[in-house]
Amino acid sequence: MNAQRVDGPPALVVGGGGLLGRAVLARAARTGWDVDRCAVPWHDPAEVAPVVADAVDAVRARAGSGPWYLVWCAGAGVTSSQGDALGREVATIESVVDALLDRAGPGGLTQARVFLASSAGGVYAGSSGPPFTERTVPVPLAAYGRAKLATEQVVARLATQGGARVLTGRLSNLYGPGQNLAKPQGLVSQLCRSQLTGRPVGVYVSLDTLRDYLFVDDAAALVVDGLERLPEVVAPGQVLTKILASQRADSIASLVGEVRRLSRRHARILVAPSPASSGQVRDLRLRSVVWPELDRRPVTPLVVGVHATMRDLAAGLGAGAVARAGGAQAPPPVPQPRAVPTAPVVVPAAVPATR
Repeated sequence: MNAQRVDGPPALVVGGGGLLGRAVLARAARTGWDVDRCAVPWHDPAEVAPVVADAVDAVRARAGSGPWYLVWCAGAGVTSSQGDALGREVATIESVVDALLDRAGPGGLTQARVFLASSAGGVYAGSSGPPFTERTVPVPLAAYGRAKLATEQVVARLATQGGARVLTGRLSNLYGPGQNLAKPQGLVSQLCRSQLTGRPVGVYVSLDTLRDYLFVDDAAALVVDGLERLPEVVAPGQVLTKILASQRADSIASLVGEVRRLSRRHARILVAPSPASSGQVRDLRLRSVVWPELDRRPVTPLVVGVHATMRDLAAGLGAGAVARAGGAQAPPPVPQPRAVPTAPVVVPAAVPATR
């Protein structure tokens, strides 16, 4: 909870301990929001709805008749999760939506602005004609993408039945300091850890695979600014679905090259087939054509973001965090990454990725 209240709009970040949630909390606090976080007890699905609903009630009470924000960044599943586990997660989120609607009553959420973190890679994995936009028909290939689409439909009820404004953000590949390496996710962080510890990392897709990598601080800025400006484009009771991405594409080979250059070590990667690769496609370029005004902002260059990620991991490894990062053996001496420029570049929103 926020022990020192501020005068800004009340907000609740659900899943504030994850990569995106922590960044949103930090951005919201700098923006002046009166922001709290709520952890989701995924291990006890029956408790999730009352825990979240109680936290939302507290935010609504502080808001009075004014606007308030609900940011959903929580999720236990990853791209390789099985369908039954993901189905239980969707059902749990539906129980939260039911509880919020029951407590607010019909049309009782008109002052709410809600953000849902979804996955562009998950929902467009089987779609045709990259770069994919919000006009592209979603065709998920794996249970993860189907679960994300189902969650979008569930959360949309906060708008259609409760009167909230809902922003669904279909995020590209997030990366940055603080990724949970206990989960099989985060290629950038996994590559950086491999370079720093000398342990090989497995890659189960072709090295010419194209992905859009979005630095987590850039994503958080889009989320916070998007919610503040949402009344410009969305009326109460409406949902806006938008791709949140760098709108640039980089191959895995180029990503490996950047990590190798910064660490000054040869990359140790194992390229091998995996059942998980069936849900992956070679080209996942993204371009947003909805609300382009929100995208007119600096974007962190990949080399700068990778450098920040590697420095964060190097600091942790130097402090004895190897076991927490997934290995018990002592690492070799940790090299310090090369210094790189820190100035961001501006990427026009309407320019598709061509690399």
